[in-house]
Amino acid sequence: MNKAKTGLVAVLAALLSLSTIAPVAAARVYNPDTNVWEDAAVVTTRSNRGSPIKREVVGYQTSLRPGSIVIETSERRLYFVLPDGQAVKYGIGVGRDGFRWSGQHRITRTAEWPGWTPPPQMRKRVPDLPAYMPGGPNNPLGARALYIGSTLYRIHGTSEPWTIGQAVSSGCIRLTNEDVTDLYERVKVGATVVVRQ
Repeated sequence: MNKAKTGLVAVLAALLSLSTIAPVAAARVYNPDTNVWEDAAVVTTRSNRGSPIKREVVGYQTSLRPGSIVIETSERRLYFVLPDGQAVKYGIGVGRDGFRWSGQHRITRTAEWPGWTPPPQMRKRVPDLPAYMPGGPNNPLGARALYIGSTLYRIHGTSEPWTIGQAVSSGCIRLTNEDVTDLYERVKVGATVVVRQ
């Protein structure tokens, strides 16, 4: 009987040690910034404010007036047109398959820390969305929003910088909160917005 108890204790000890090791192994995640597997705690405590695509002034030839915005969906870039053949280039997140669009409009409104009312079509797709979400750091529109014509679409911030350069939205154009704040300071209501595929 002592051998059976000793064997049972050994099996239970082995199971207990596996149950303490497995969560540690499961807590490792792949970090595309460093190209290595890291502890999840390390990845989540890093600053997540910066865009993987840095804002920069570039040469940009266009017939559009300075102050215009050009969104190159396929490039995942937004260009704010400056004088003398230049533009500020920003990394953006764009609409996923089935939600991309193109056209020319104007900025009709701007807002700081805007509230968000999900459109009925979105609430139908995602029933647990709130009817309204007040502005703030957890709001999907982020720090600033530029409203595009009479469309449902906006150029807005995000607190999920890893989505920049990706096709993840329901048609809106997203920038990091830092970049959208910079753009917000430059853009005037009435500015032309051209969205290209």
